[in-house]
Amino acid sequence: MRIFIALLIASFFCQPLLAKKLYKYKDLQGLWHYSDKPPQTTRPVEIRQLKAANKRYIWLEKTGDKHKPEYFVINHYQVPVEIEFSLIQPQNVVASPALPKRFIVNPGRSAILFQMTGIDKNKSWRYSLSYRYILGSPLADHDPEAVYLPPFAKNASFPVSQAFDGKFSHTDKQNKFAVDLVMPVNTPIYAARSGIVIEVNNDFYRGGTKQAYKTRANSIRILHEDGSMAVYAHLALETAQVYTGLKVFAGQLIGYSGNTGFSSGPHLHFAVQINKGMELVSIPFQFTEADGTVDKPIAGSFLTN
Repeated sequence: MRIFIALLIASFFCQPLLAKKLYKYKDLQGLWHYSDKPPQTTRPVEIRQLKAANKRYIWLEKTGDKHKPEYFVINHYQVPVEIEFSLIQPQNVVASPALPKRFIVNPGRSAILFQMTGIDKNKSWRYSLSYRYILGSPLADHDPEAVYLPPFAKNASFPVSQAFDGKFSHTDKQNKFAVDLVMPVNTPIYAARSGIVIEVNNDFYRGGTKQAYKTRANSIRILHEDGSMAVYAHLALETAQVYTGLKVFAGQLIGYSGNTGFSSGPHLHFAVQINKGMELVSIPFQFTEADGTVDKPIAGSFLTN
């Protein structure tokens, strides 16, 4: 009996990319030296930003007997993920429990999620697996009364270029209820609500309106106590002031604004999202402004802290 297995991986989240720098200098003898870390030299050093490389957070792993392989997941996020497995073109094989099926996987190593078994032991069997995942447990509800501080310094004010249902880029479910605040690159960004940092993308260095930039924005994602998640996007290269697993408080410095990813100019993109059963969707929210009023952001107005 021969067993053929293929794993096809799909994800609702593009895996973050890790960028590096190349340091290059010539010594006194005229020899060139190259390093991915800052060299200890007084010689002039050339620095080149290298293309980012994939960084993984979710692994599908196999264990058990080769005739009854068992599968589990390693989750390196600081938050549960909902993951759905599907069986592709199975031949003489069955999954237990039956696939497709969704699982909630907490941070770390999961228990055994499912097992594969050949039906007729005298015949070969083959199959492929695919999976997709969403950050966060699926929420039946969240706190609709929660309010958020403007994500910038006190006594500052910035124009709202795009708000809920913005026609330029707030047309999908993930961004329908989002706000874009026009601000110079390297404007300090503060947490709008307390929570746990669960994702930091810090290594992108380009931006523009080409479709290729849609998944290439530096960003910080913070999990709130009700299961919702705030996203701060288009941040500047290597300016994150937080790391995954860190607890942050409303009004705490977390990074600096930029112009990375799908962007027509320097700004901060802010949204609150939930996992609505294998679907990441944005939800309406309100800011508390300097005069004490609480309201949703309005395109064409100024937001003041």
